[in-house]
Amino acid sequence: MSPEIMKGHVPKLSIESVERLSTGDLHELCDAAEAGIMSGGGFGWLSPPPKPVMEDYWRGVLMIPERHLIVARLDKVIAGSCQILRPPRNNEAQAFTCQLTTFFIAPWARGHGLAQMIVAEAEALAKSEGFSMINLDVRSTQDRAIQSFEARGFTRYATNDVYARVEGDFVPGFYYRKELK
Repeated sequence: MSPEIMKGHVPKLSIESVERLSTGDLHELCDAAEAGIMSGGGFGWLSPPPKPVMEDYWRGVLMIPERHLIVARLDKVIAGSCQILRPPRNNEAQAFTCQLTTFFIAPWARGHGLAQMIVAEAEALAKSEGFSMINLDVRSTQDRAIQSFEARGFTRYATNDVYARVEGDFVPGFYYRKELK
């Protein structure tokens, strides 16, 4: 759309927990994830996998009872996501904590507050599920994600200097936690 048409447009933002994805939602999620990966926020991937692999990944997420998928939408189009990962049922010692994982916002949707909204929804979901702590980890190169987590009160408690390997070089990773009160 031309800038003249978009002038005055107020984007519609929404966050939702999903238990299934329509075919259109699946394609949007794959496209947004691919854009996120290409911009360096690949939640593990350094380059986008083939579309069928990405589709299978997201379908698999919905099949795992310990994973809860949250998506962000910009003007009704999926623009990002994160997951809350519950600990295994046999891990009684850590049953109080969950993991926020696979967080990304597509670059074309950044700057609208979706990152803060999706993390807030993840916190609310975790609290409603009885968790009192959220943990997460992130590559040190993912500045925008780090800003989002720190703005929401996550505390960095550790650094792993050999967290990931990108183009042959080790990249540090940061570990964060937040107590849910």
